[in-house]
Amino acid sequence: MINSMERFLQEFPIQSIEYRDEKYPELLKQLPDPPKMLFYRGNFLTGNEKCFGAVGTRLASDYGKEIAFSIAKDLAHAGLTIVSGMARGIDTCSHKAALEANEKTIAILGTGLDEKTIYPQENLKLAKQILEKGGCLISEYPAGTRGAIFTFPQRNRIIAMLSLGILVVEAKIKSGALITAQFAKQYKKKLFAVPGNIHSQNSQGCHLLIKQGAKLVENANDILKDLNLPGLKTKQSNFENLQQQLIFNALQKGALPIDKIIEITKMPPQEISGVITVMEIEGKVRNMGGNVYALSG
Repeated sequence: MINSMERFLQEFPIQSIEYRDEKYPELLKQLPDPPKMLFYRGNFLTGNEKCFGAVGTRLASDYGKEIAFSIAKDLAHAGLTIVSGMARGIDTCSHKAALEANEKTIAILGTGLDEKTIYPQENLKLAKQILEKGGCLISEYPAGTRGAIFTFPQRNRIIAMLSLGILVVEAKIKSGALITAQFAKQYKKKLFAVPGNIHSQNSQGCHLLIKQGAKLVENANDILKDLNLPGLKTKQSNFENLQQQLIFNALQKGALPIDKIIEITKMPPQEISGVITVMEIEGKVRNMGGNVYALSG
């Protein structure tokens, strides 16, 4: 019998495109140092996509994950193809948001595209989901190339050049996300950043970008307006009962652990668990992990 990994290899083999190939992206030819060859799995760029980059720290807070997921999902619904690096944290949330929106997402890797060198290994499942939903994995590195200190910053220039703009959600002053932002500035791309807690190191990079002229972003419509694209209509939430309304009210200011939701709503633990399960099935809330819940974007 063919196992899932073998099926994955057969359905999405690694392919390559040389610089002189007509399918080679015109945008990447504008790079000072364009890759001589690109390797990919899945549905390669068609040239018609409106790509948008979403990047940030690997050590994201619940706040950062929630914001990244919500904005990326709305941007995907608005017709933008989310591009990121499939790293832990904000990158992962951005890709997953596009998948939940049932839209294409593109991961630019700093490693080879074979199963042994894709990094991080914990995102192999995510890589498969990206491909199964019609997305693409792209790298300038051949199979067997492991990540190194220079490969990840190098791939960031590709994310920046392919995208109409870059959104940074949580980043330290010295981080890969800010490297991507610097490339975006160099290539005259739109730059957006989400503000955060002034005492958090993960906010310092975003606040620096905002001081330097990046647009402060609170939601997807802030980005869509700046890109001269149609905005999204405000969603109306329908609740079946008072319990759902209480939970919605508690989560309006951000993600919360279930213990805090119980404390705010004054609902019995068994009752709140059942109501949240129903809301999750209905797509009104999502589990961010560790029993931390947020409103769905």
